[in-house]
Amino acid sequence: MSSFNKTIKNVEIFSADADSISRSSTKVIQEIILTVNVNGKPLANIACAGIHLDELAAGFLKSEKIIETGEEIEKIEINNHGNRANVILRDKKKSKKKSVKNIASSGARGSSANIETLLPVQADFKLKAKVALKLMDELLKKSVLHNKTGGTHCSALAAKGKIIALREDIGRHNTIDMLGGYALLHKINLSEALILTTGRISSEIIYKVWNLGISVIISHSAATAKAVELLNKANIMLIGYVRNGGMNIYSHERRIII
Repeated sequence: MSSFNKTIKNVEIFSADADSISRSSTKVIQEIILTVNVNGKPLANIACAGIHLDELAAGFLKSEKIIETGEEIEKIEINNHGNRANVILRDKKKSKKKSVKNIASSGARGSSANIETLLPVQADFKLKAKVALKLMDELLKKSVLHNKTGGTHCSALAAKGKIIALREDIGRHNTIDMLGGYALLHKINLSEALILTTGRISSEIIYKVWNLGISVIISHSAATAKAVELLNKANIMLIGYVRNGGMNIYSHERRIII
């Protein structure tokens, strides 16, 4: 797993205001293309920051519905020099089911996610509003790469009022896949977990969280209209635009306790 220091680069720039311009330098986040192979066969090329590659690969396979549990993975081979992750599955036939995808840092995939086979998330636990606010504050404070570069999104997995894993990347969708991979590899029960994120909530993000079986999303940003349409079908409570001590509750407001 790459260190944070390896993902940050210093570049020469010019700084300016209305009256002057001068040479300067700034920290930027690196971008690599990770090739994800399944049993040695190419599955996807993912633009990412180059960290937590094992979790990203495992979570992507979960998101693509190639695997359901971590037990299906025999091992994950990471070639950091070649920016390659080879996921070896116990069922060798599964590598033949998918074509190669190119995933941009925006999360663009060229086709809408298939949600027809997903059932509503079976969870209805309640959440105190003050806990949602506290968790978002903690997420923002712990977003180390973003605080240094301004160039990443950050998401976290939380349960029982505490953050248990936090991941940053250039793509907000990658951070969700990383957390999904983390949960798979560490055999974490997600029935009472929630996702925190700094990113916009699109239908793609709803799909990924839905596929993980998580029933609560808390975002620092807003939601798209398509995402809002999916929430009741998914049985997901979405709390968005959490900032300055307030929040917007897009669905299942009865699960919030004041």
